Amino acid sequence: MSHGPLVMYDEDYRRIAALLERLVRDASARGIFLVDKDGQLIAEAGEMRGVDSTSLASLTAGNIAATGGLAQLIGEEEFPVHFHQGQRDNLHITLVDRRNILVVVFDERSSLGLVRLRVKKAGAELARVFEEIRKKAERARASGASPFADITDDDIDNLFSE
Repeated sequence: MSHGPLVMYDEDYRRIAALLERLVRDASARGIFLVDKDGQLIAEAGEMRGVDSTSLASLTAGNIAATGGLAQLIGEEEFPVHFHQGQRDNLHITLVDRRNILVVVFDERSSLGLVRLRVKKAGAELARVFEEIRKKAERARASGASPFADITDDDIDNLFSE
C-alpha cells in the first residue's frame, strides 16, 4: 500500500463531504471531522465549523498514535475505536482505514449506540472512496501522468494575482 501524498480531485472531495453531511444528520451529531494520521484535516461537516480544526486534527492523530503504542504493548495491532465522554459533548473516534480517522462530536441529542451504528456504515463507504482514490493515483503513477500536468504557469499566476 502506498503511503505517499494523497491527491484528491474535486469530485472525490465532494463525495467525501456528502458522506460526512449525511453522517451528521443520520447520527444526530454536532460535528464530523475526517483527519489523516499525519494530523491533516481532510474534511468537516456539521455545526462545529468554528472549532480549532487544526488543533483537533493534530491532537486526534497524536491520540491514535499514542493508543496504537499502548495496543502494541499488550499484543494488539491497534485500537480502531475510541470513545471519550464529557459533561456536555462526547467524541467517537474511528479508524476508517490504515490512514484516515473519523471524529464524531455528539451530545445528548444522540447516543453512543446510534453513533456507532451510523459510523460503521459511513466508515465502510469512506474506506471504499479512499481505496478508489488510491487506485486512481496508482494508475496515474504507473502511466507516468502527473495530477498537475494540466496546470499551466498562467493558471498559477492567475491564482496568485490580485
